[in-house]
Amino acid sequence: MAITPAALQDALTQAAEVLKSQRIEGLFDTSPDRASRYRCEAAGLTLDFSKHQLDDDAWQALLTLSNTQALPAAFASLIGGEMINTSEHRPALHTLLRGTVSDQHPEKSEAVEDTLARMAVLVDSVHSGETTGSSGQPFADVVNLGIGGSDLGPRLVCGALQSEATPLKAHFVANIDPDDLDSTLASLDPETTLFVICSKSFSTEETLSNAERAMRWLQAGGIQGPAVGAHLIAVTTQVTKAGDWHIPPERCFPLWDWVGGRYSLWSAVGISIALALGWQSFQRLLDGAHSLDMHTHAASPADNLPMIMALLEFWQTHYLGADTHVVLPYSQRLAHLPDFLQQLTMESNGKRVSSSGEPLAYDTAPVLWGSAGTIGQHSYYQLLHQGTRSFSADIILPLRSGEGDRDARRALAAHALAQSRALMVGRTLEEARQLGAERGFDKSACRQFELPGNHSHSLVMMDAITPECLGALIAAYEHKTYFLAVLMGINPFDQWGVELGKIIAGQMQSVLSGTDSEFKIDPATLAAANAWRAANTD
Repeated sequence: MAITPAALQDALTQAAEVLKSQRIEGLFDTSPDRASRYRCEAAGLTLDFSKHQLDDDAWQALLTLSNTQALPAAFASLIGGEMINTSEHRPALHTLLRGTVSDQHPEKSEAVEDTLARMAVLVDSVHSGETTGSSGQPFADVVNLGIGGSDLGPRLVCGALQSEATPLKAHFVANIDPDDLDSTLASLDPETTLFVICSKSFSTEETLSNAERAMRWLQAGGIQGPAVGAHLIAVTTQVTKAGDWHIPPERCFPLWDWVGGRYSLWSAVGISIALALGWQSFQRLLDGAHSLDMHTHAASPADNLPMIMALLEFWQTHYLGADTHVVLPYSQRLAHLPDFLQQLTMESNGKRVSSSGEPLAYDTAPVLWGSAGTIGQHSYYQLLHQGTRSFSADIILPLRSGEGDRDARRALAAHALAQSRALMVGRTLEEARQLGAERGFDKSACRQFELPGNHSHSLVMMDAITPECLGALIAAYEHKTYFLAVLMGINPFDQWGVELGKIIAGQMQSVLSGTDSEFKIDPATLAAANAWRAANTD
């Protein structure tokens, strides 16, 4: 990709060529203080990036790039509310939802504070038992009906922080497949269930389909007419449409067009978090993200945690050949983190044209994937250690991960650190031959034990999965994603790529129902549609 000045591009390219032939563990030998220098701490997070194919020359070139590309100024533009979402002519002010530089946006800040205050009143009223279901019984369960950002964010946070003592049990339904909703509602009681319908337009197909079926479930449970409104909350700008569902205005909370869906868990979309965990936990989540925002705003590139994360991924994907990025949280509580980050990363930066509409001559977002350790170790780590794909990785390790079995938690941490070391050192051919001989293998089979190692990765640590640390972690990945977009010259805040499938799905509905014989489709798709119709003929 074109980087100006050309001398900087040459420096990065030359540094990459040098490092491709070097071992990461050898870099520790030549720089004994590497572990302390290639390290950054912020808002309760510690980023150890010493196990990357990176030396001081390459690192200095990347820091120069951060200033050449004006990353600090780009962040000031983000939180300052400039129209950085160029295709939709909007700011991207999700940071304002957690109070960052609120003094620069008095009118929007007032609207945010009013919404948070209204949310807090409703949440406290539900928890105190003052607000109940239609029969007067207190709520026991909250079901979040949303998709994309209005599902993945709250689902991640509730899964990470929910315990047996939480006020309400949270459930999440996103798929239009009726099995998703049916299996969720099977064990619930209509009289004690509260639904949160998250749809900015109140017309999102998947969400409205599930909401209509949830309404019928309430009615089948004996809750009729306006009484169903006692079991519904709407997060939408369409208050009139919500009123048609008997949802009173005081139970409708706004979503502003300057907040993208995948950045919306800090908004009223987070009311399911507050209902499940308590208002204080939601506020602490906001506080943690705010702390990371302020760090990002104040720190220089060399000490800026999300900026470093972005520079590292840019280095790996554009100079060292990585085309996937794997996120490995060693905590079952963070099992939903890779799913959340998939949307954040690939919906934001999965682009093929620049912000000005010019076709790109380089790849943008790497494919992001992963799962909770140690589950992945018995699934795809074989590919990581001995496959031919080039990748980068984040291993995420809470230092204190709960009050359960100490031995089991020690084993979990041991696996995380062992995998980090194994990714770096691998196993040499000489070691493989020795191991093969010990196990009775002939010489020709010994290479099966060889592991190349030398895989760049970061270790992200936190003291514990508290609301503050989780908020900071999510905010760090948000800002990393934005900084990467700036480096690549793309707009991370639109997602036109999801529109075409929605449009065609509407057309396919008429084909599957047999009401449109004029819509022209290819023979293969028509054959599949006919097969579905034949299988679903009453």
